[in-house]
Amino acid sequence: MAYAKMTKEKIEQLVKENKVGFIRLQFCDINGTIKNLCLPISQLNKVLNNEIMLDGSSIKGFRSIETSDMYFYPDLDTFTILPWCERDGKNVARIICDIHNADGTPFEGCPRCNLKRMIARAEKLGYKMNVGPEAEFFIFELDEQGRATTIPHDKGGYYDAAPTDLAEDIRRDITSTLEEMGFEIEASHHEVADGQHEIDFKYADALTTADNIITFKYVVKSIANEYGVHATFMPKPIFGINGSGMHCNLSLFKDDKNVFYAPERDFQLSKEALYSIGGVLKHVKSFTAITNPTVNSYKRLVPGYEAPVYLAWSLANRSALIRVPAKRGVATRIELRSPDPSCNPYLALAVILGAILDGIENKIEPPVQVEENIYEMTPKELKKAHIDSLPGGLNLAVEMLEKDEVIKDALGEHILNEFITAKHIEWDSYRTYVTQWEKDRYLNAY
Repeated sequence: MAYAKMTKEKIEQLVKENKVGFIRLQFCDINGTIKNLCLPISQLNKVLNNEIMLDGSSIKGFRSIETSDMYFYPDLDTFTILPWCERDGKNVARIICDIHNADGTPFEGCPRCNLKRMIARAEKLGYKMNVGPEAEFFIFELDEQGRATTIPHDKGGYYDAAPTDLAEDIRRDITSTLEEMGFEIEASHHEVADGQHEIDFKYADALTTADNIITFKYVVKSIANEYGVHATFMPKPIFGINGSGMHCNLSLFKDDKNVFYAPERDFQLSKEALYSIGGVLKHVKSFTAITNPTVNSYKRLVPGYEAPVYLAWSLANRSALIRVPAKRGVATRIELRSPDPSCNPYLALAVILGAILDGIENKIEPPVQVEENIYEMTPKELKKAHIDSLPGGLNLAVEMLEKDEVIKDALGEHILNEFITAKHIEWDSYRTYVTQWEKDRYLNAY
């Protein structure tokens, strides 16, 4: 289970009570991939005193070999026992870490440290951003060699039940595991596509949410593996069916009050809420490289598969990029529908927060909300309505990122340079690769 407001003494007590034999120090690289160092519990004192070192030159986007010595700084409140890892009577615990330089300062290339920097900027203005993510995923069968296929685990559809939905037990065990680790699960269901699923958990502050997203993906993959299947958060694994998104429900609080709610105004939305929408719409084309960071992400971001690609907002229209759900009061929020679960959540929430703060600080008014189904509008109608669209590929998204000072600042120079370099390499590899589609289309035709 998870514990809040931890101390070194409390962790030592829990380790003893729960017969913990190993502890995993977890962190994220620039791509959002979970990394960890596993230590026997005999090293716990060194862990809690920030004495465990990391070779940063071996981690994507971290240090060069000349300045590679770095340290794990564990966030004590993220200590939790991993329920599925018990072996021979010994439990395994994990703790999420920030990465610090040898002199003890936060490493500028650590995605978690960078999000903390942006959160501190918001706090200076009196704001706290809360986020409720909706991360979808697919479950696929394995082949005889244990490798992942793209054969869906079932043929279920939206909200289907067993026996059509074959993953009810898998989702149940994922949910139970997450609850043991301190999550408050709000819903679990089969999604639209074959083998596609969603498990929603309660919103939290930006840092906790980012931690929860990486933990959620870790648990989903681990429990699926226990069942002999493969879970993936790849945005568009199969052509012709819906991809997986990660809608983000966003709100700002000040003094424990939701500042997006204004009962006396139109739509009961405050100026801060409208400015936040304006800021996101202004910068979304630039931060799409972060929220949708892979070549495959842009196979999802096409019209016709419920993925929002048009820069508009609406109170109810799900074809718009930003939707404002009907609930008001403390639940007033905006829903950004473009991100996908392949993103690094620390970087994604940092750039979204940067866009929102720019909208508020510079009073960026959003356009008029769109009530029509944007998917059914012709190019001429879109142009007349001044509705732009997201970049159509990773290369274009990176170009837009490089031109936006607000989003670049939200990442910091180190992360920005490492990310852009990595994405140029990824795009060039994709651009020069000869695909099966090309062979099928051209090999006999020419």
